[in-house]
Amino acid sequence: MQSQRLPELDFFRGIALLVIVVDHVGGSILSRFTLHTYAFNDAAEVFVFLGGYATATAYASLAARHGVRAARQRFVQRAGLLYRAFLLTAALMLVLSAALGALRLDAPNLASADLQDFVDAPLRTVIDVASFQRQPYLASILPMYVAFALATPIVVPLAQRTPWRVLIGSTAMWGVASLAARWLPSADQTPWDFNPLAWQLIFVLGVLVRCQPIYQRVQTWRAAKAVSVAALTLVIGLGWAKLSGVGGLGGYADKPNLDGLRVANFLAMSWLAADLTRQGWIGQLARRLRWIGEVGRDGLASFIAGAAISLVIDSVLYATTDGLLHVPLGLAADAVAIGALFAVTLARRRRASYRAAAVTA
Repeated sequence: MQSQRLPELDFFRGIALLVIVVDHVGGSILSRFTLHTYAFNDAAEVFVFLGGYATATAYASLAARHGVRAARQRFVQRAGLLYRAFLLTAALMLVLSAALGALRLDAPNLASADLQDFVDAPLRTVIDVASFQRQPYLASILPMYVAFALATPIVVPLAQRTPWRVLIGSTAMWGVASLAARWLPSADQTPWDFNPLAWQLIFVLGVLVRCQPIYQRVQTWRAAKAVSVAALTLVIGLGWAKLSGVGGLGGYADKPNLDGLRVANFLAMSWLAADLTRQGWIGQLARRLRWIGEVGRDGLASFIAGAAISLVIDSVLYATTDGLLHVPLGLAADAVAIGALFAVTLARRRRASYRAAAVTA
């Protein structure tokens, strides 16, 4: 849906997707060194923020080329695509859980409870999944993306015209999100893994950054360097707190409801990432590591493939090591997970190239 390819955006999305895959492998060695180890936020904030940025880019481009009505229709279609992606991912989680369980490769992360409910009451479980009341394992991030796609035709134009009102409204919604979470549909009163009323803040921030030159304006301030120093100080301080476990700050980093500590940590890191991008370092990395950008170009397909890959590898590794940390096997699992995701991406690209060649032949 993007008309303009931004190498840095694809690179960051690719990194986030790769990190999400290894982070969901319990015995992963690389996950001991990814973002969640050194910060109170993780790759999820990165993925959602970049989703907001890419969404604003796509909507603005479509509206400029084909009109506002076409842009609105495209994002309604996008919501339908995301809904089907959720159903596909949920089905994959259940099918893979059943297959792995039959092979006695049942790791703790299997969607075993949802699978048992499906066996006991298949129709009821299907209805629960279709209505978002049940979100098997790694499919749980997609329902909020459906809501974001439907809200895009409202949020993006407002972000272009009245950014402060959008920011204030989004922040206010985030502030009451944990209280409103009880009203989200749930088959067994289990809280959503991602409360969309809270996580919309990160998505909206991505939209605002794309629609308004916020970073560029701050860079014109005399105190611009002080902002970067403050961001770096906050990142280092929170990193030290996370590694040392000091102060019990972990209790203020609730992920489902996106507590303020996660937001602050992410904002500081994203500011430093913007500094690196402005200086050209990220662009150089993106050009040298194009395969990472390839993973990030089609975020939805890569996410679905990554969910299946991480579930399978996590289960096999857990059964092989009895749940214990094993460095050589953990590194091997990381290599297989990353290689498998890249192989899926490469296969999709080749298939798309063959189809394009067939059309033009």
